[in-house]
This record gives sequence, C-alpha cells and structure tokens, in this order.
Amino acid sequence: MSAILTEPPAGRQRRALPRLSSNPETRSVQIGVIGTLLLHVLLFVAAPYFIKLGPADLAPQSQPPQTFSIEMAPEEFAAPKTEPKPPPPFKFVEANPDAPDNVPDKTNNFSFMNQQVAQEKPTPDGKNDMPALVGKKDVQSTQIVDGQLTKPQESVPMAPPVEVAAKDETKEAPKQEQIPLSGFEKKEGDNPDAFGSNVAKFAEGGKAVPERVEGIKNAPLIQSAVAITPKIDRNKPQERPVLQKQQVRPGIFSDNKFGTMNIGPTAVDAKWSNYGVYLQRMIETVQTQWDRILLQSTLYPPSGTTVTVSFRMDSDGKITTIIDVKNTSSDQGKEACISAITARSPYGKWSDDMIAALGTSQEMTFTFYYQ
Repeated sequence: MSAILTEPPAGRQRRALPRLSSNPETRSVQIGVIGTLLLHVLLFVAAPYFIKLGPADLAPQSQPPQTFSIEMAPEEFAAPKTEPKPPPPFKFVEANPDAPDNVPDKTNNFSFMNQQVAQEKPTPDGKNDMPALVGKKDVQSTQIVDGQLTKPQESVPMAPPVEVAAKDETKEAPKQEQIPLSGFEKKEGDNPDAFGSNVAKFAEGGKAVPERVEGIKNAPLIQSAVAITPKIDRNKPQERPVLQKQQVRPGIFSDNKFGTMNIGPTAVDAKWSNYGVYLQRMIETVQTQWDRILLQSTLYPPSGTTVTVSFRMDSDGKITTIIDVKNTSSDQGKEACISAITARSPYGKWSDDMIAALGTSQEMTFTFYYQ
C-alpha cells in the first residue's frame, strides 16, 4: 500500500473567514447587521427593474380607464344681474261714456272702453293721466263724471182747472172796430187821363176795409170765442223742468289740480278689457242696490261717514267671503253696504282671459261714502 502526500505550493496563504462570536447575544447582533447589508444590496440591484414598471402595467386590465367631462356655465363667472322691478298693478278707472273712443299711447289704467285723457279747460304743460277736477282731498276716487243711473220718471202734470165764463144767450158778441185807411185815389177835373190823391194820414188801427165799422178795439177776432182764465192752486204748484244728467252713477271726485293739455270732453287714460266691462257693470249694480236700500230705510246714516268692505269673489261671480269691514258710520249704514254687495250675487261667470289674469278668485275692496 502506498500513499502520496501533496504539499501546498510555497508562497500562498489561506484567507481566514470572519468568525461569529461564541456569545449568543453578540452573535445575534452580528447576524442582524449582515442581513441588513444583504437587503440593501438586493434593493440596490433590483431598483432599475421596478422603476421601468408604470402604473398602467400594475392596474388590472379588466377595468378600462374612466373619463370625466366638466363644463362651467359662463353665467357663474359673470357679474350678478339685478332683477327688473315688476310693473305696477293695473288700476281700474271709471271712464266717461260720452267721450270719444281713443286708445292711449301708454297707461296702467283699464276700464270698459278705450279713452285718452282730456278736459274742457287745458292745464299748461299738464302731463297727467287724470283730468283736473275740483273735489275732496281726503277721498280716493277714480270717477271723473257725475250722473244718475236710473232715469227719472217723467210725470205728466195735470192741466189746472179753468173757469169758463157763462154764455149769455141774450147778449151779442161785441164787434171789433174797423177804421178804413185814408189816401184813396180820386179823379181831378174832366180830363179822363188825369188823376190825383189825398195826403195820406193813417189813423190808429186803420185797416184796408171799404167802410168804417163801429165797435171796440180789443174784441176777439172770432166772434163766438169765449175768454177763459186758468185757475191756479198755490198748494199744488206745477212741476219744474229737470235737467237731464248723464246715465252714470253719482260721482264723488278726488281733488286734482294738475291735469292735461288735451282739450275735449272730460276723459281719462284707459284701455278696454273684459275685466273692465265686468267690473263697471258690477259697480253699477251695487250702486243701484245701495240706493234702493237707502230709499226704503227710515233713517239715513250720518253724513260724512264711510264704510269700507273687503270681500272675495270667485270665478263664478259669487261673493264667497266678507274679509273685513271698516266702519265709521252707524250699524244701519254698515249693513246697507254689505247687503248692497251680497244681495245681487252672483254677478256672472268670468271670461277665460279674466281667469288667466286673476286666477279662480280675487279680493276686492269697495268704499261707500255717505254725503
């Protein structure tokens, strides 16, 4: 049996590896430091690979990307606009039915007919939509004319009895004196072609009669006529003639010193509407009923007092609710005004354009003045 021994070449030495400590605590610290170093080396080597990967590659391919569209309204960035003021409410006025029909250029008033403001005596530089009127300062009225709704009954006055003179059969009727005129032509001399005349002197009461008749001067021309004398009863005088008024309701005016330059019958700026026709007819009906109630009552309410009634009317023309009553008159005057409004209800159905403008009901206010 043979053995071969090999010796290391001369000049080369073996490197010694670091040795771990035999102490457990020291050895655990050494292992932790070595692991930390290896982890940092691994991250340094693998960092370029992770940087090349994009977010799209990491996202799941089953969900496509979502897009959003955002639009901004230009009004959001514009300066805030001020809201226009609402137009003033339309006002009902009572026009003059005798004024000519004329559509005004611009007005907030409405009535039962078209009318343009005018007055008999113009106001210099006047530009008002109402005519100048002399009235009361504490009264709010839109009336411009005064009249009477009911026509006065024309009573035929009885002829007064007359005294007839008794006829005397034995007495003859007196004859009228008749005096012929002077100055009749007469011939002068024997010449048939010549003629002459007397100087004319007219007698008092002379007439063209052939001869004079004796009688009395003031005898009646008809010989059978009998003089009559009317008998006057001072306790029953004859009726005086009554001036005819316009067929409009009695007016109470508001004092207005500044009118218009337009010359003509008293008129106001107003435009026609169905509501104006309806309201005018209703006001006249209430006025007639109010006058009838006051004529039938025994006591008249105190003069200078007022009653203001607020009520609600529906589209059928019915008075549904009396909202409020402001009274400075007596209880009788208050009840007369309320009855004048409710007694003639309903006043008729509203038209389609009235319902479109007013709705299904409307609140109204009437003011009654006791003069």
